Amino acid sequence: MSDHITEIVIFTVLFLLVSGIGFVAARWRAPKDMAHLDEWGLGGRSFGGWVTWFLVGGDLYTAYTFVAVPALIFGAGAAGFFAVPYTVIIYPLFFLILIRLWSVSHRHGFVTPADFVRSRFDSPTLALVIAITGIVATMPYIALQLIGIEAVLKTMGVTGDSALARHAPIIIAFAILAAYTYQSGLRAPALIAFVKDTLIYIVIIVAVLYLPYKLGGWGDIFDAADKKFQGTAAPGDGILLNANNQIQYITLAVGSALALFLYPHSITGVLASKNRNVIKRNMSALPAYSFLLGLIALLGYMAISAGVKPLPGAKEGTVDSNTVVPLLFDQKFPAWFAGIAFAAIGIGALVPAAIMSIAAANLFTRNIYKEYLKRDATHAQEAQVSKIASLVVKVGAVAFIVFLDPQFSIDLQLIGGVIILQTAPAVALGLYTRWLHRGALITGWAAGMGLAFWMLWQIPNAATKRAHFGGSAFPLSEFGFDTKKTIYVGFVAVAVNLIVAVMATFFLRAMKTPEGVDGTTPDDYFADEGDPRIDKSQTPVDTVSST
Repeated sequence: MSDHITEIVIFTVLFLLVSGIGFVAARWRAPKDMAHLDEWGLGGRSFGGWVTWFLVGGDLYTAYTFVAVPALIFGAGAAGFFAVPYTVIIYPLFFLILIRLWSVSHRHGFVTPADFVRSRFDSPTLALVIAITGIVATMPYIALQLIGIEAVLKTMGVTGDSALARHAPIIIAFAILAAYTYQSGLRAPALIAFVKDTLIYIVIIVAVLYLPYKLGGWGDIFDAADKKFQGTAAPGDGILLNANNQIQYITLAVGSALALFLYPHSITGVLASKNRNVIKRNMSALPAYSFLLGLIALLGYMAISAGVKPLPGAKEGTVDSNTVVPLLFDQKFPAWFAGIAFAAIGIGALVPAAIMSIAAANLFTRNIYKEYLKRDATHAQEAQVSKIASLVVKVGAVAFIVFLDPQFSIDLQLIGGVIILQTAPAVALGLYTRWLHRGALITGWAAGMGLAFWMLWQIPNAATKRAHFGGSAFPLSEFGFDTKKTIYVGFVAVAVNLIVAVMATFFLRAMKTPEGVDGTTPDDYFADEGDPRIDKSQTPVDTVSST
């Protein structure tokens, strides 16, 4: 640790600086009353173009992304670049889906996607299913923000050998995060996102200009990567895609794009926008982050060229591939710049973790607590319950890291995408049509989820030595095909989900099963800021408006 004093000091100072910003955020655009989910959980639904751009960008591009994508490139090659096209595909989907969701939510005061489903299909049961699915899928995602911080701390030699020494810095960091999120709500990550994204852009631009110069140029970098993957036993590894991984690449990119906008934290960031035009402008500008992600991914090849060797993993005989990027910066940059890079990764964990915990807490409050435990809960009680729930969610995320092998948590994140995809028929298609029967949507969800878990159970992971739930690439040979090709589990499961929902709809209609009453109207999906039909009972009063 003594060799990393400069890095530790810079990391600590910047971390404490943004933590201070998190506490001050409660006074930024402050309403007269924060005791309302619209204020604590959605920032007053008042964020303009710049704030939304940084917030959504900081929400979707997490610390785990900056650590894990290059690590995947380092270990598997071209297959890891699936993250780039899927972040390009996502923005047209935002135009098609989330703008309509923003309008109907603005009109009715919806805070969560399950709120919308509850009103659209007149089904508290379906809303409960959507809420639980969102919470379960989000929990490991929050935990994975800790992986980025842990990789940095490991590289700086801060973590010890015992369980307590290894996790104490992370527990302290998340305790600080919990404190300012509890106080400031969504305003905290919104304000911190400015610092986080600025640091990330500076670090990556310097890296992609400086490191190729130090490593002999891009030709030498790609030659080193190609040499590493030549003769590998893994059929999908290499700097180019091959026949064995092309289907997996395509279905994973498309499936991940569909999953990303369904995550509760993605929806929370969008619902905080003040009008439809803000969302449209942001969906046009956010692909800039995809360009940044492409540059970040190339760090994996640079690490190969630089001869980086990952640090040992939590279990004997394993390696922690997530340390690849921190080690690259530690070895190739001056200590002061490496400290800034480490701070960028660490701070990059705070923004998405805060938004994710708020989104999960809102799901619990609105669709479990208020629906089943206290129907007459006031706005102030909702806000208080959501604050407490956000703390519980963070404790659960820390528990993932403390009590489970972190590599298993990574597997869980892949499973999280598969899980959240099963909400697509109710949420995404529900924004355009109510044709699918509410009972059929539940049946389809159960079928898709059941198939998904069966497929995931069949997948081992040689790196983590797990026999089950070792990833999301399902071998087609399990379906009887004589091939080494794989396919993304979520893609297959959501297809089955939709097919079953369609078939069950015909059956339930034939049985004349009640379909409930639609609580929305066609005009709701085009409502905008200042719409006179806004449900005032769901809107906080005496707040300070902002632009």
